[in-house]
Amino acid sequence: MTELVDRPAGRRQRPAPAAAAAQPAVDVAALGEQLLGKWATIRRQARDLAARPELHKIEGLTHTEHRARVFGQLKYLVENESVHRAFPESLGGSDDHGGNIAGFEELVVADPSLQIKAGVQWGLFGSAVMHLGTAEHHAKWLPGIMSLEIPGCFAMTETGHGSDVASIATTATYDPATDEFVVHTPFRAAWKDYIGNAANDGLGAVVFAQLVTLGVNHGVHAFYVDLRDPDTREFLPGIGGEDDGIKGGLNGIDNGRLHFTNVRIPRTNLLNRYGDVDAEGTYSSPIASPGRRFFTMLGTLVQGRVSLDGAAVAASKVALKAAIQYATERRQFNASSHTEEEVLLDYQRHQKRLFTRLATTYAAGFAHEQLLQKFDNVFSGAHDTDEDRQDLETLAAALKPLSTWHALDTLQECREACGGAGFLIENRFASLRADLDVYATFEGDNTVLLQLVAKRLLADYAKEFRSVDFGVLARYVVGQATGTAIHRTGLRQVAQFVADSGSVQKAAIALRDEEGQRALLTDRVQTMVAEAATALRGTGRLSQEKGAALFNRHQNELIEAAQAHAELLQWEAFTDALGDAADPGTRTVLTWLRDLFGLSLIEKNLSWYLMNGRLSMQRGRTVGEYINRLLVKIRPHAVDLVDAFGYGDDHVRAAVGTGAERERQDEARAYFRSQRASGTAPVDEKILLARTAGNRS
Repeated sequence: MTELVDRPAGRRQRPAPAAAAAQPAVDVAALGEQLLGKWATIRRQARDLAARPELHKIEGLTHTEHRARVFGQLKYLVENESVHRAFPESLGGSDDHGGNIAGFEELVVADPSLQIKAGVQWGLFGSAVMHLGTAEHHAKWLPGIMSLEIPGCFAMTETGHGSDVASIATTATYDPATDEFVVHTPFRAAWKDYIGNAANDGLGAVVFAQLVTLGVNHGVHAFYVDLRDPDTREFLPGIGGEDDGIKGGLNGIDNGRLHFTNVRIPRTNLLNRYGDVDAEGTYSSPIASPGRRFFTMLGTLVQGRVSLDGAAVAASKVALKAAIQYATERRQFNASSHTEEEVLLDYQRHQKRLFTRLATTYAAGFAHEQLLQKFDNVFSGAHDTDEDRQDLETLAAALKPLSTWHALDTLQECREACGGAGFLIENRFASLRADLDVYATFEGDNTVLLQLVAKRLLADYAKEFRSVDFGVLARYVVGQATGTAIHRTGLRQVAQFVADSGSVQKAAIALRDEEGQRALLTDRVQTMVAEAATALRGTGRLSQEKGAALFNRHQNELIEAAQAHAELLQWEAFTDALGDAADPGTRTVLTWLRDLFGLSLIEKNLSWYLMNGRLSMQRGRTVGEYINRLLVKIRPHAVDLVDAFGYGDDHVRAAVGTGAERERQDEARAYFRSQRASGTAPVDEKILLARTAGNRS
């Protein structure tokens, strides 16, 4: 006999296994509350909006129809007061920067085009005016931006320079005779490209250009430029552009190109928080260093990366909710029975495909919550030093690549795990994957971001020796060399093998131990950074050409080190979250899931651990075996773990996740059961042949 497990209103009931009492139980409600994080109330409000049909993506629309629908949805967000949280209280906002991102990223489950178009309007265009402008600019433009009276663009990227913002070619040259800047696009590669709201809707833009005054280029600054006549919607004189057309996804956004031919704007349209020009053309800035000024200005716009990190996690959760629900219902093959087929989630390979990605999604979610709190601390002013801002930049640059790549991988794996049904657009996997594809290359190309992280790791490594004398440094180098020699000669392997004494159980215990996992993951990062730093030592004394060539020869290793660092951050965030799980059963299951994440990272990089002597062959062989044991432990709790995400049917909107498959399977089983009971079922030829062979013997 089974009983129905109580679920909060709106959640599907499911039978509980009779042996559940022997298992630790997951407190779904408490875990769900933990996953909602610090801004739980705002997330609930945003999910309530995202569940409404008015905001849902309608598949099959032309890109023109989709664009019109999404623009109308922006107005719906304004009417429901869901986009103003980060803006100043004096203008009707609430100065809640973390809450703003928490609510904004939930829109991805309604329609990624809506999330990104809202991000362009308020997270990029509006935020640039707010963070790079001053009170005069706020009063002049923010009310219209907030109300959508001024739809706008964030015109930074150029056709010829994507991630290399410092090298953009558009110029804004000051003319003292007219007290104006002249914005100009000198050649085709300098056109602003892939710009949201540029093709149709944008009336204004924040344009990034090289500020030139009195013959001096002071680097990239931001300028407010009117683009179109609000009545005719035609480009103003000197401004031109074109539609980017149909894209691989996100076709609800009117991406386009912009170019400027000696367009004159008032001097006061310079967003001058970090750099100003007076009427005579004299430049001034509170930040003396041009490089530091540039990174400070761009750092104010980090929220784009933060929000994409969270949105990617949300998309992964929705995909796993649908795929795991389906896998508990869909039956295929009857290897263990003549009459009953197996549910997909009982197959080991299916468990590994989905549970490892479930573990990574939990890790990415916990890491995102830490990133979001760091972001809020900086932008609220609670912790806003230069070091805090650098840490935020590095953390966002580390986590956004991992979560966006993971979302694409998870959507694809979930699609395949649902077979042909997963390819139907009604189940959203293909549609979501297409829309999220560009997440890997906008708001910072993932590979470029990881290189930024690698440079920060090298800088931090170098700081360790900045104030030490030669003797200390020499002893450190000798110590490093000794450690390397031990690993490379196999002495570490021998010692480890002896310690294991051939016992798989002992090896497994060492791997599943929290400190053991931390040591392995941390050691890999530290070793990779140390080796890269050693290889690059003395680069500063080389010519620019030779220094760049040396760095380029080690670029792959540096990016791998940055990725390993980001994975360690996710593992640490997951481990921190275990301490916040008050319910013992929930904590036990989450620990299994954390171990699965950690051991999956070790398994993925097993060749490194073996080649560098960090794991013996004996211990290395146990990694996969222990992962398989964890899969068995997690299996009874899989549905609880995805239910805790808190996404209902109106969020998931996948036919495979509605329970319809269970009804079909139950109908089929009842039919065959009735047929067997009636004695009218035809005899399977294989059974008949087996009986005949038995009689002959």
